[in-house]
Amino acid sequence: MVNASVVAGIRNFVDARDWDRFHLAENLAKSIAIEAGELLECFQWDSEPAIGAVASELADVLTYCYLLGAKLGLDLDQIVLDKLEVSEAKYPIEKARGRSSRYDQLPG
Repeated sequence: MVNASVVAGIRNFVDARDWDRFHLAENLAKSIAIEAGELLECFQWDSEPAIGAVASELADVLTYCYLLGAKLGLDLDQIVLDKLEVSEAKYPIEKARGRSSRYDQLPG
């Protein structure tokens, strides 16, 4: 479950600034991609970047993911569990264990 105090903190931050009106689903999706790029930038020239920088960018990604899920009325915990179920079918242990191959390139 998404931690209630984290959810309250995000909601309070957004509400206090009256930013929800700017948080259209498409804007939030764009923000996730932008922040994910900034997260990736932490690793651009350093395979072991400063953990503080990584944590800050990862927090931004997660915050926008929460906001998008809330905007669309999605239960984040449930959609992750649903996706895991789909992935388990696509990547059965006996075929995928120890392999990084895409599901359609797994043996047999």
